[in-house]
Amino acid sequence: KFIDDPVRYQDKKDMVAWRGVGFQPHRKKVIHAFYNHPQCNIGQTRPVEGKPWEKGFMSIEEQLQYKFLLCIEGNDVATNLKWAMSSNSLVIMSKPKYETWFMEGKLEAGVHYVEVKDDYSDLPEKMDYYLANEQEALAIIENAHQWVEQFKDKRKER
Repeated sequence: KFIDDPVRYQDKKDMVAWRGVGFQPHRKKVIHAFYNHPQCNIGQTRPVEGKPWEKGFMSIEEQLQYKFLLCIEGNDVATNLKWAMSSNSLVIMSKPKYETWFMEGKLEAGVHYVEVKDDYSDLPEKMDYYLANEQEALAIIENAHQWVEQFKDKRKER
């Protein structure tokens, strides 16, 4: 589903948000690495294996208060990618490995989203860069919006 984001990028918190479940090893690593990071509001919504990285549910509207949204693939595509790309936040993710009707494999890093390493170790560096280079962030967000628009045409999507 796509959304209409009422919050301008400039008016959002200078942080990244993500909520999800951490069943997969790569998700566990991201949660563990950034759970207490001052620029991150990242946590799992259901505790796994007794790990303490739980944070409460966060609605889409609450996530829209953040300049950056993580889109982390799980067993397949990152389910938040579609609405995140229609938001006024900057999508941060590793190169997509899975593909759906949204043609994730055709998305271009630096054009439609900000690409991070598979282990997300460069996440703070990427955030700092785009906080210092707002016009580049806004251009990527606009490109993401243009990508989303093609899927809103009901005639094309039959």
